[in-house]
Amino acid sequence: MKEANYIALEGNIGVGKTELAMMLAEKLDARLILENPEENPFLIDFYKDKERYAFQTQVFFLLSRFKKQEELFEHDLFLKKIVQDFYFGKDKIFASLNLDEREYRLYEKIFPILEKNIPQPDLVIYLQSPPEGLYKKLKQKGDLNFGYDYFLALNEAYNRFFFHYDKTPLLVLNMDNFDFKNEPSHLEKLLELLKKPFPGTKYYTHR
Repeated sequence: MKEANYIALEGNIGVGKTELAMMLAEKLDARLILENPEENPFLIDFYKDKERYAFQTQVFFLLSRFKKQEELFEHDLFLKKIVQDFYFGKDKIFASLNLDEREYRLYEKIFPILEKNIPQPDLVIYLQSPPEGLYKKLKQKGDLNFGYDYFLALNEAYNRFFFHYDKTPLLVLNMDNFDFKNEPSHLEKLLELLKKPFPGTKYYTHR
């Protein structure tokens, strides 16, 4: 594995991707790229009527993520370090969960055409957290537009995806053992870990 100059973070909704991406970008003096899901004009309608708005929501996300990656490849990939709070390939997680059979067949024709034209990260960091506690935190904050069954299915889909993932080096962090916001030493240990290249998948739990 080469030095991780291009890092993508992933994990279930509310696990802390954006917050950690912002911290890493600051420490690494990296360009920060955020997904900003609230930019999707179909998202509110999707949470009200998933069957009706799933395909429009999914395609908007797919094209929005592709545009961010395309611009990255054209301008900044080789200029400096990059940290982003999403991995393009995870789009298929939501597509498989939200689209019906016909919609997914159409999606499967579009996705590989776009994917082949974008760069892969040097490293993907997958943030894990038990869904029960994570859902409770989201509920307490009032950040929920979906039920527990959907959240649990999404968590299982994430775990399946990254269990079989082999496109880039993968670092799996159990977020129950980290407090990057309030414990500076936790972030410093992660930064030290990022300096040591490794192939394949590495599981890291703070002790």
